[in-house]
Amino acid sequence: MHPATSPQTPSLAQSWRDLRASEPKLRIRDAATRLGVSEAELRATECGATTVRLVDDWPAILRRLPLLGEVMALTRNESAVHEKIGEYPEPEISGPHCLVHGTGPIDLRIFLSKWAHGFAVEEDGKLSLHFFDAHGDAVHKIYAKEKTELAEYRMLVDIFRSEDQRPGIALTPRPARKADTPDAELDVSAFQAGWRGLRDTHDFFGLLRKHGVSRLQAMRLAPAGFVRPVARDSIDTVLNAAAASELPIMIFVGNPGCLQIHTGPVRKIVPMGPWINVLDPGFNLHLRRDHVASAFVVDKPTDDGTVTSLELFDAHGDNIALLFGERKPGRPELPAWRELLNTLGCASEDMS
Repeated sequence: MHPATSPQTPSLAQSWRDLRASEPKLRIRDAATRLGVSEAELRATECGATTVRLVDDWPAILRRLPLLGEVMALTRNESAVHEKIGEYPEPEISGPHCLVHGTGPIDLRIFLSKWAHGFAVEEDGKLSLHFFDAHGDAVHKIYAKEKTELAEYRMLVDIFRSEDQRPGIALTPRPARKADTPDAELDVSAFQAGWRGLRDTHDFFGLLRKHGVSRLQAMRLAPAGFVRPVARDSIDTVLNAAAASELPIMIFVGNPGCLQIHTGPVRKIVPMGPWINVLDPGFNLHLRRDHVASAFVVDKPTDDGTVTSLELFDAHGDNIALLFGERKPGRPELPAWRELLNTLGCASEDMS
């Protein structure tokens, strides 16, 4: 349980009002960066007005989401935004882990221990739910659409409305970024043996955790032949080729609190400045190509054969996105996906 509010500096609310007045199209995330605060801090300035603070009963809130009908689910990190339109299926909740996965398009892996604050927002005639971690960073958002059951939305807000609607929020300071364990202190041979012995791609995270290896560090320490550095603009090549051939793919974008997945074809690929965009009905992806510091083609053995991914990392070593060929357990990887990744050029950067 996190304290809901802390005294708010009146000047923050005024600074945001002034900024919006001068730049009405400025997004709240960019405004927060400009003002040197978190997005949740700006959102909390509106409590009692356009924003309703919600109690932190995340499992109960998730269980009511299917009643909303069609909505837009949004998950992002610093470099990519992933948007899917559909209906939330019934969540499968096991302790701090939640699987939101059904026959529809919305597919999420939620890590509830990272959820700390929630708000319902009514802004410019639009209704939405916003969830943040303890440091004030957004982990997931839900936007009402034309077919959303608005009565159910308002009932959800009424049920989970917090008694504390004072402006302001209490946040936990973000810890310093943890440095990788030096290679010399790792049992690299055991890590590589574990990699070669993988039976399911979902076991990869456990392998990293068991050996204390970061995901980017794993790209360097992988068994020979399992990882290949590729050009940083490989995302353009892959999206455009997949669109041209109608190859169904999977695109994962996440943050510490939520991972969101698109499965299926991509069709309309639109570069715009530093962004590469997928602008399809029901699915949008916006990814900052200039944030991609390294990219790798990665092989993982499974009971269904080798599964290959394209993995993108930023300059801090954080994962931006993962791409796979469409697949389900019990089915081998699509040969066309592997053939596409085999066409990618090698990275020019020195990986030593």
